[in-house]
Amino acid sequence: MDNLPKPFDRRDSALILAHILFAFFALFLGGVAGLLQGLVRGGANALPFGIGYYQLLTAHGVLMALVFTTYFIIGFLYSGVARTLGTLLGLPRRLGWLGFGLMTTGTLWATVLILLNKATVLYTFYAPLKASPWFYVALVFVVVGSWMSGFGIFMQYRYWKVLHPGQTTPLFTFMAVVTMAMWLIATLGVAIEVLFQLIPWSFGWVETVNVVLSRTLFWYFGHPLVYFWLLPAYMCWYVVIPKVIGGRLFSDALARLSFLMFLLFSIPVGFHHQLMEPGISNVWKFVQVVLTFMVVIPSLMTAFSLFATFEMHGRSLGAKGLFGWLRKLPWKDVRFFAPFMGMLLFIPAGAGGLINASHELNAIVHNTLWVTGHFHLTVATSVALTFFGITYWLIPALTGRTLTPRMHRLGIAQTVIWLVGMLFMSGSMHTVGLLGSPRRTSFTTYQDHPDAVLWMPYHVAMAVGGTILFVGVLLMLFNIVTLLRAPKGRPEEFPIAEVSDAAEKAPALFERWGVWVGILVVLILVAYTIPVMDMLNHPGVGAKGFKTW
Repeated sequence: MDNLPKPFDRRDSALILAHILFAFFALFLGGVAGLLQGLVRGGANALPFGIGYYQLLTAHGVLMALVFTTYFIIGFLYSGVARTLGTLLGLPRRLGWLGFGLMTTGTLWATVLILLNKATVLYTFYAPLKASPWFYVALVFVVVGSWMSGFGIFMQYRYWKVLHPGQTTPLFTFMAVVTMAMWLIATLGVAIEVLFQLIPWSFGWVETVNVVLSRTLFWYFGHPLVYFWLLPAYMCWYVVIPKVIGGRLFSDALARLSFLMFLLFSIPVGFHHQLMEPGISNVWKFVQVVLTFMVVIPSLMTAFSLFATFEMHGRSLGAKGLFGWLRKLPWKDVRFFAPFMGMLLFIPAGAGGLINASHELNAIVHNTLWVTGHFHLTVATSVALTFFGITYWLIPALTGRTLTPRMHRLGIAQTVIWLVGMLFMSGSMHTVGLLGSPRRTSFTTYQDHPDAVLWMPYHVAMAVGGTILFVGVLLMLFNIVTLLRAPKGRPEEFPIAEVSDAAEKAPALFERWGVWVGILVVLILVAYTIPVMDMLNHPGVGAKGFKTW
């Protein structure tokens, strides 16, 4: 009995499970919207209940990119903090429930407004498109709720440090603190945009909005949002996968350094999403493009560390030859297979990101379906598959149930279906984007223009891929129900990897948060102060709100 995995406190399990299950509820709703959206792009003539295409586009983006990811990430972070630091304290747990309540209120409120066609502004809620003011109020609930959850994690961490002076924080918790610090600092931009620009403007308290400033504040948040999605996947790759395969983490210090570099270089880079925007000096665009390319360094560090872990483990099992270690990996274990497939596909996804961040190449692909394909290859493949892989062991670990061989087979089948669907959809998006097909548009042949007609086979392939992906969503939901009803017995382990004996100890400097936050503040001030002051001093005539639906 001493070798059995330690069970979660029931109160912690309830909080974590609430986040995970609501995340997949949002995934289902967003998947329905995505399916219908793909069918329209493929040539379907009508939508049910009088729903418009751009309503679906907004619902799909909000529910999948914002709601599914945020709920899952907070649940996952709380689970790892509770496992590595001990049962959650009363106040952090209450803050977690407060955050869950606020986010759920805001999410349901915003979803209703989208379905009522009062907030069809795409998930980026770009001015001068103007939604109902209550949509923006609902977003405030979501953001503030996420802050409450972040404060709960910080409090649990702080209490542990008081009780363990001089000790190195467990790697999972260190990564969780970095991730939530990034989120809190990044969401300050969208909070300012919503509170001081969009809400007064949408209520009619002011007549116009400074569009360039509004979009700049959004992308101050929008790019670190990508890394808010990615860092929990990296946490799984660094901390969980080595344990699953039976190996050890290559380097604890390298993992911590890579996360600190992500914190520093993922926030002051929003202008690379605005390379085609007028009103921003090319000098400041160049500065932020340089900082964007700095993010490549921790990504390459991560790739090196992970594949070093895989090879070290394979060699320890007697693997020979250059790639013999690949045969020693547990390909029939869904806890490994799903995240590894996400990890593998992040290689072309990351290469696409370099293209998007390059000024000249971005000019070619910026307003095309290439960007949508890249987005789906990163978030909807690398991140989503890793989250699916986590789910297969996390739910049994929370509920005291066993991950059976049947569940491994079902999980691998679901992963393969997802990969096939994404091959059709994202592959077609990338290809037709290079042929010039625009993004953010409903079905049209542009009066049967020859170029647009040639795009249509790719749009049909996108619809086929979207349909296959929706089958993958349904199978994932079926698998979750099966996990919740799995037999009780030996509870599933929460896999936390040990570090290689040869690895060096992480420097104490890594946990001097004042130093790192201070450097980040300096980078943000360098990247944004002068251009934002210029936007404030030369706001132009401003834009009235538009409703194009």
